[in-house]
Amino acid sequence: MAPIGQLTPPTARIDALARARQRAALLPDCLAEARRVANTVIAGWHGRRKRGIGETFWQFRPYVDGESPSAIDWRRSARDDHLYVRDREWEAAHTIWLWTDQSPSMLYKSGAAMVAKESRALVLMLALAEILSRSGERVGCPGVMEPVASRNAAERLALALAHAPLQTALPDLGQVGRMSDVVLISDFLDAAETLQSCIGPAGRRGIRGHLIEISDPAEETFPYSGRTEFRDPETGQKLVAGRAEAVAVDYRRAWLARREALAQGVRKLGWSHLAHRTDRPASEALVLAHGHLTGIPVAGKAGT
Repeated sequence: MAPIGQLTPPTARIDALARARQRAALLPDCLAEARRVANTVIAGWHGRRKRGIGETFWQFRPYVDGESPSAIDWRRSARDDHLYVRDREWEAAHTIWLWTDQSPSMLYKSGAAMVAKESRALVLMLALAEILSRSGERVGCPGVMEPVASRNAAERLALALAHAPLQTALPDLGQVGRMSDVVLISDFLDAAETLQSCIGPAGRRGIRGHLIEISDPAEETFPYSGRTEFRDPETGQKLVAGRAEAVAVDYRRAWLARREALAQGVRKLGWSHLAHRTDRPASEALVLAHGHLTGIPVAGKAGT
């Protein structure tokens, strides 16, 4: 975006329009892929698998002293010498806000990646919307779509994204209510101060947050050698390395240090962080993200 008081050059407006159209054209394929991934991952899952109020039967479990006798299922208990309680699933609707980065750096795709970072981020966002909406959750996107409790939330979100203005800045989380969840999907290459100014106030207000860091394998492994030109997709600034392999070790060390600093900053707020590479299946990140959202973490890390 241009600074306040300055006009956006015509070429910049044309580029922004072309970028928005490109993203809109990408969404139908991403939605189809998201549903495929969601259907694969959701097999065997039902709801939030969390004991609580509701009408849906979950499981029988042994009666514990101190519980109300009215909770005992006498028919099941009559089968043997133990008392059993009929548990029901938690069916209270919860609000979860999903957001994906639209900045130019997300367009990057190396030869080792399956898809560009933007495509993977959109698939994960829409797949989460699909799974969460099936569980009865309310799904929204900051600045794009108000939360809805609908079985077709993923489709509605894709449509809203296709018609929304292109936003390259981190979202405004001021509208997010306390006790909600926020899922931010990005490469998180912004300055640490920029990210903290976004998520810090939200974390202190009691909002639970989850960061899914998307990276291309080349961004982590730095497989370059010889004379190589690097260009910043945000600013257009160029850097030429005469022998790229000479800086590979320092680069990888700096990359890992940046990620660790990001993860530590997130953990201080009580938020979760997972890293996912675009040479790995989207289902890996989806399983881990769903685990964090439901409070049932899955062992392992995605793409690291």
